[in-house]
Amino acid sequence: MRLFLRRTLLLLCLSAVGLSHAACESGLAERMHAKLYPNRALDERLAACKPWPAFPGRSIVVLPVPRETSSTGAKVFDLELLLIQRPDNGNTERDTVIGRVFQPEALDEDTATAIQDLRIDTSRYVLSSDTRAFGLRVRYKSTAPGSSAASETVRLYVHHGSKLRQVLQEIELDRDSGEWDSTCTGRFEKLRTMLSVGKSTSNGYADLQLSRTVVQSHAQMQEDLGCTEKALPARFSNVTLRYDGDRYRVPKSLQPQMP
Repeated sequence: MRLFLRRTLLLLCLSAVGLSHAACESGLAERMHAKLYPNRALDERLAACKPWPAFPGRSIVVLPVPRETSSTGAKVFDLELLLIQRPDNGNTERDTVIGRVFQPEALDEDTATAIQDLRIDTSRYVLSSDTRAFGLRVRYKSTAPGSSAASETVRLYVHHGSKLRQVLQEIELDRDSGEWDSTCTGRFEKLRTMLSVGKSTSNGYADLQLSRTVVQSHAQMQEDLGCTEKALPARFSNVTLRYDGDRYRVPKSLQPQMP
C-alpha cells in the first residue's frame, strides 16, 4: 500500500495543476478572449498567462477554445497564443497584441487521457542574438482503468514581426507510467528530461540539447506480505535537435507517448 501511495504522489506531483500559471488574476486572458472570440467559449480552467521577464511590460496569453465534437467524452481545443504589450500606467484598455498565432485542433483529450493544465515557460531559450523563445508546457494524466500515467510536454515559439511562430513541435519531457494490481505487483517507468540551449548552431538558431534519464522498476509481493521494489540501472541518453530553417527536426522517439 505504501508503494501505491508513493506512486500516486509521484503522478500527482508531475500532473498537479500549476495555480501560478492559471488564467491571470488580472483577468487579462478573459479580456483578450472577449475581444477576439466573443461567440466562442473559453476553457478558463486551462487558460494561462504570464509576464515575460526578459521583456518588461510584455505578457504571454494562451487561450484554449473548445471545438464542437460528436465523440462522447472527447474534447478538442483550438489554441490562440498572444504576446501582449502592457502600458506602464496599468490602463488595461491600452493592452496591445503585438504577436499572435492561431492553432486549430492543437490539443485534445478523451476518455483515457485528460489535460491537467497548461503552463507558460519563460526559461532562457536564447536561440540567437536577437531571438528568444518561450515554451508552452502541457501536463497530461491517464484516466484509463488498470494503469496510471502522467506526462509533461513542451513546444517552443518565437516572436517574429506581428506573429508568433512555433519552432519546436510538442515533445515529451517527463513521464511516469506503470501498471499494477493496486496492492503491490507491477512494472513502472520514469522518464526525466533536461532541455537546454547548446553552443552550436544550425541555420541561424542554437541547437537544443536534451539529456534524458529513464529508470524502470518492478514491484512484487513477498511471502511475508511485504512489498519490495527493484529498480533496474538507469539509462542515459543525449539528443541534439537542429533547426532546419523552419523548425527543429524531432525524431519520433521524442513525440508524446500520450495521449
